Amino acid sequence: MYQHIDGKAWRHIWLIGDLHGCFNLLMPKLRAYEFNPYQDVLISVGDLIDRGPDSLKCLELIHQKWFFAIRGNHEQMAMDALEHQQLSLWELNGGAWFEHCTVNEQAEAQRLLQACHELPYVIEVDTDSGVHVVAHADYPAAHYQWQQDVDWHRVLWDRQRLSDHLAGNHSHIDGADHFWFGHTPLKHRYDVLNQHYIDTGAVFGGELTLVQLQ
Repeated sequence: MYQHIDGKAWRHIWLIGDLHGCFNLLMPKLRAYEFNPYQDVLISVGDLIDRGPDSLKCLELIHQKWFFAIRGNHEQMAMDALEHQQLSLWELNGGAWFEHCTVNEQAEAQRLLQACHELPYVIEVDTDSGVHVVAHADYPAAHYQWQQDVDWHRVLWDRQRLSDHLAGNHSHIDGADHFWFGHTPLKHRYDVLNQHYIDTGAVFGGELTLVQLQ
């Protein structure tokens, strides 16, 4: 459920918002920031797939040594759809790309989505700027603790904390220095207390947010 990354092993650590198949936006941004795949690492807040033009290319990133990802609700929807052979809900939420793949591409997508069962729900990153915790939608607790059991469905789906923040009802999460989330597309990156929301709607024409943690 949890994965730990030691910042001492890397030169720079970058964090990327929800990709949703926008591989064409990611690569120019990495080049612009002189990302070095031998020295640097990129962490995704989840939702690599669906809605955008290159879901399969984004999914293939999970086998790159320089790339780490947590699972998003879209990966979970895809895994559930294939496991139960019920694709309609996934297709309604951006998964129609799978039906448009060739037979070989579908086989590759199924293999990669099977590998997504190994993706953590939470990544903890130790850096020279403190301890960063990455989860897709929320960390549904007032206190963070390594390997703590929480409501994993809420980790993937919950928007209540963000809604409360936007309404002026703020809640702190202690136990780490920074918490990073995606899931809800916003016009701009939103920072409140020690929490940061970085899904800025790239697949809907917004910016693809890239953040340097180290």
